[in-house]
Amino acid sequence: MTAETSQTLDRGLRVLKLLADTDHGLTVTELSNRLGVNRTVVYRLLATLEQHALVRRDIGGRARVGLGVLRLGRQVHPLVREAALPALRSLAEDIGATAHLTLVDGTEALAVAVVEPTWTDYHVAYRAGFRHALDRGAAGRAILSARQSGLADPGYTLTHGELEAGASGAAAPLVGITGLEGSVGVVMLADTIPERVGPRVVDAAREVADALR
Repeated sequence: MTAETSQTLDRGLRVLKLLADTDHGLTVTELSNRLGVNRTVVYRLLATLEQHALVRRDIGGRARVGLGVLRLGRQVHPLVREAALPALRSLAEDIGATAHLTLVDGTEALAVAVVEPTWTDYHVAYRAGFRHALDRGAAGRAILSARQSGLADPGYTLTHGELEAGASGAAAPLVGITGLEGSVGVVMLADTIPERVGPRVVDAAREVADALR
C-alpha cells in the first residue's frame, strides 16, 4: 500500500473479488483467513458493502455478491463495446462478413457489439442485444470450449445453421481477461467457412483482449 491509497477501500474491493470467484459464498471466518485480517474488520467491511447492496448474506451467514453490482455492470458493456469496435471493423471489412463481440450473460450468450461490412452486396443481419443459448452457435460454443479446456489459446469454433438456416459462424474466445468471458466471431451466408477465416477470427479476439486489458 502507498500513502495515496486507501487500505479500507482496498480490502473492500478484495472482498468483492473473493466473493465473485465463488458460487457458494464465503463465511466471515473464510474471508478473514483469506484477507489476513481479524473478523471484526471483515464484519465492518461486509456491513458497509451490504448498505450499498454490493454484498448480501444468506440465512447461513455466508456472504455473496449482491444485486447492487448489476447497476455498476450496466456501464461495462458500453466501455467494452467501444474498446472492441476497431478490431471488429477491421475483421468485418477483411472477411466481408458481420463481425460481433459476444459476452456471457448468466446462462446465455449476449451480442454486445456488431459491425457489418460496408462493401458486400449482402450479409447476415445480426443485432447487438441478440441472445442465444451458450451451447448453440459459434460464439457460445467458443466460450464453452475455452471454459472447458482452460488453454491459453483454445483456437476457434465453427458452426453451420445452428442459429439461422444457411448461415455459418466462426468464433474465438477472449482469453486472459479476469472476470470476463466472451468471444469474437463472424457470421456469413455460406455452407462452409473459408480456411483463412478461423485464424483471422483468433487474431481479432487477441486484439480485442489486448484492448480490454
